[in-house]
Amino acid sequence: MAHLSRTDRTTIWYSAAGVPAPARVVACDGRMRTGTAYRLARSGTALLWRGDFVAARRMLRALGRHADGAAPPAGTFAEHRRRRAEYARIRAALLVPLGPGPRVPLRAAPDVRAACAAAYGRVGRPGAVALTALLGALGAERWRRVGVPVPALGARIHPHYGVFAPTRHEYVDLVAAAPLPATTRAYEVGTGTGVLAAVLARRGVAEIVATDTNVRAVRCATENLHRLGYGGRVTVLAADLFPPGRAPLVVCNPPWLPATPAGPLDTAVYDPDSVLLRRFLAGLADHLVPGGEGWLVLSDLAERFGLRTRAELLAAVDGAGLRVLGRLDTAPRHPRATADDGPLGVARAGEVVSLWRLAPA
Repeated sequence: MAHLSRTDRTTIWYSAAGVPAPARVVACDGRMRTGTAYRLARSGTALLWRGDFVAARRMLRALGRHADGAAPPAGTFAEHRRRRAEYARIRAALLVPLGPGPRVPLRAAPDVRAACAAAYGRVGRPGAVALTALLGALGAERWRRVGVPVPALGARIHPHYGVFAPTRHEYVDLVAAAPLPATTRAYEVGTGTGVLAAVLARRGVAEIVATDTNVRAVRCATENLHRLGYGGRVTVLAADLFPPGRAPLVVCNPPWLPATPAGPLDTAVYDPDSVLLRRFLAGLADHLVPGGEGWLVLSDLAERFGLRTRAELLAAVDGAGLRVLGRLDTAPRHPRATADDGPLGVARAGEVVSLWRLAPA
């Protein structure tokens, strides 16, 4: 939270992601032409909306179309990320007021109380928020309320704000299908919503310890596991990677792409320089009992985007004193896997998600 300067007064800037307040802000409404709004946003000037909420959403879509039309096609992953970052920056320039309640004091605005409480905590003073961030919070609150169906569980997982939703099922299905080395005890590193810990519990693992560094994820996983009836068998800890001790099975689904995250939620997807992956591999042997296995769930998109080679991955496994016992592969079924998006779309269409079964060499 920070102060946001606007003409001759100030207001409070609300950002759960820690995004800095814009330096320049002008008021606008439906009388402003989209081209003018786009030029201002592109120059770094934020637009504080004074019209009704429905019109604000129309302006947001129009800004997105302008940003998309101005960007050249992405031929590489780096170009794609630059293009998406600019697209996000332009759209994030459109702000709406946020007041105590919390409420958005615009005509036809939705009820934002639960969404803003989850994202920003107490909203005690009038302020402003990026419309894209507010819509993200509203979407997250809907996921939390309705839940995400997970076929491998025969149930729904309810993500919290700031915790990556398990909308892709193929990696969950791999954990549901791989042969268990034992059913006595398992660790899950980086549990997120707790979905993989829940799958292991459903498969009959008697004791599971799940960890995450994100305190929102710890609360989210704990809530999900209790809702599913597994709270007595699964302990969720705030910990950096491994819990203390050893287990016959250690599972990790790390971020798949070695690149820099653009925001907190991106940390579930991007792992700069594969640091988290390498740390998991380096510490795995010390947390397995004799005869135990580590399950590494990983997409090959990093290889297809030219961010990491298969040889580099296998060298990291070997360098950690591990060997590959086997691998289960599956093809993704999410909509982006078949979307036509130039060279990156071709890479996504061929994506393979694998569960690597690892053990000490």
